[in-house]
Amino acid sequence: MPRIVVIGAGITGVSTAYALLEHGYDVTVIERQRYAAMETSFANGGQLSASNAEVWNHWSTILKGVKWMVRPDAPLLMNPAPSWHKYSWLAEFVSNIPRYHENTVATTRLAIAARKYMFEIAERESIDFDHVRSGILHVYWDKTGFDHATKVNELLIEGGLDRRPVTAEEIAAIEPALHGDVHGGFYTPSDSTGDIHKYTTGLAQACARRGGTFLYDSAVRHIDRRDRFRLSYSTYCAGEQDAEQVIEADGVVVCAGSHSRDLAAMLGDRLNIYPVKGYSITVYLDDPSAQAAAPWVSILDDRAKIVTSRLGAGRFRVAGTAEFNGLNRDIRDDRVRPLVDWTRTLFPGVTTNRVVPWAGLRPMMPNMMPRVGKGCARGVFYNTGHGHLGWTLSAATSAVLVQAVASDVPVDTRVGA
Repeated sequence: MPRIVVIGAGITGVSTAYALLEHGYDVTVIERQRYAAMETSFANGGQLSASNAEVWNHWSTILKGVKWMVRPDAPLLMNPAPSWHKYSWLAEFVSNIPRYHENTVATTRLAIAARKYMFEIAERESIDFDHVRSGILHVYWDKTGFDHATKVNELLIEGGLDRRPVTAEEIAAIEPALHGDVHGGFYTPSDSTGDIHKYTTGLAQACARRGGTFLYDSAVRHIDRRDRFRLSYSTYCAGEQDAEQVIEADGVVVCAGSHSRDLAAMLGDRLNIYPVKGYSITVYLDDPSAQAAAPWVSILDDRAKIVTSRLGAGRFRVAGTAEFNGLNRDIRDDRVRPLVDWTRTLFPGVTTNRVVPWAGLRPMMPNMMPRVGKGCARGVFYNTGHGHLGWTLSAATSAVLVQAVASDVPVDTRVGA
C-alpha cells in the first residue's frame, strides 16, 4: 500500500487525507500545530457559498483598493511597504483580469460539486458542525451595487447556481432580524453555513478511525528524494524543539495554506501564494432576547464586505476584511471594531458584551483559483491556495486531487497492495 504524506491539517489537508484513505492509501498527515484546524480553518466566516464564487480579478477591485488605502477601517487594506512577494503577486493578479469571467464560472461549478461530497461525508461520519441550511442573502444598499451584482449573477447562473434577485420587502420576509434601508439583494437558497473547526476536527477523527496517522506539533524542515521521499520534521513539546525525525513516503501532498509556498520551493515548484488576512468575531448569544435578534439566514453585505453565520442557538459569527500584510496574525482593534459596530447597527438586539476576535491568513493564488494537481516532480501534488473559499471548495478539490495521485502512485503497484 503506497504511503502518502499530507502536509497540513486544515480543512483542505484533512479533506485530502480522507479522500486518499477512501481510495486505499496509507496516509500520514504532518501538522505544525497541536491539533487540526487551528489556523485558517479555526474561525472563518462559516459560509458554504457558491454564491460568493466571483473571483476578485476585476478593475473595480483595484480601484476600490486604491481608494481604501488611507482608511485603517477599510474592507481592503494594504501595507504599502515594499515586498517582492507582494508586488509580484499583485502583478500576476492584474494579469489574470482577462480570465475573470471563465474563472468565476469555473469556481461556481466547483463549489456546487463540493456540496454533494461534503454533505455525504458529514452524514456518513456523523459529523455535527452546526450546519444551517437557510441559504445566503446578499444585500446591496444602492442601485450601483445592485446593478454590478446583477452582472455577476449572470456568471453564477452560467455556472449552474440557482440564485434570484429579491426586493427590500422580500429581504425583510426572508430575514426579519436584519435592520437597515436596503435597496435590494440576491438570495441563494441552496447555500448554507457551518462551523469549519467542528467539521474539520470531526473529519480528522474519522480519518484516524479509518487508519490515518496524524503527527501534530511537527514542522517539516527538509524534503529530499532517493527511491522514496524523505521528509525531515521537528516536533515540539512544552515549547522545546526535539531532534529532527524522518518519515519516508511514495508521494507528498502540500496542503499547508500560506506556508505552501516555502514547501513548494523545497520540491522544485513555484507557488505564488500570498497570505491575505481576514478577521472574524464570534458573538456569544447568552440570553433569549439576543438569540431572537440574531439572524439564521446568512448575510453577505457587499458594501462592507462582511459575512455572517449562525452557529447553533448560542453563537453568531461575523467576518470580513482583507489585509495584505504578509505572514502577520496580529489582531488589531481598528480592524475588529468595524465588525462589532456593523453587528450593532444591523442587529441592534444582539448583545456584544461577549465577543471573541480572531484573525487568519487566507492562502490566495493570483488568479484566485486553487492549485490542485501534480507538481514538476513525480509524486508531488498540491491542494492549496483556495483563498476565501477553502471551506466551500475543499471537498471537491480533494476528489480531483485523488485522481491525480492515482495516476502517478496507483494503489496496486506495490507489494501487498
